[in-house]
Amino acid sequence: MAKQNFEDAMARLEKITRELEDGELSLEQSLKRFDEGIRLAAFCRKTLDEAEKKVELLLDKNGDLVGKPFSEADET
Repeated sequence: MAKQNFEDAMARLEKITRELEDGELSLEQSLKRFDEGIRLAAFCRKTLDEAEKKVELLLDKNGDLVGKPFSEADET
């Protein structure tokens, strides 16, 4: 199986959401889509969390640019 990427996972999650909202699926199909959607949502959340950890904001401190993790920037 090919490595999953964020964009493909989000596109599939959006398709599943539309299918579930349309109400045309059987109960069994709906449950399968729901299960797949939960797994995709978890994958997307993990991917976003990992990306957030990599984001650094450059802050000017005493004339120097300092890299600071994104989550710490919210506290200032």
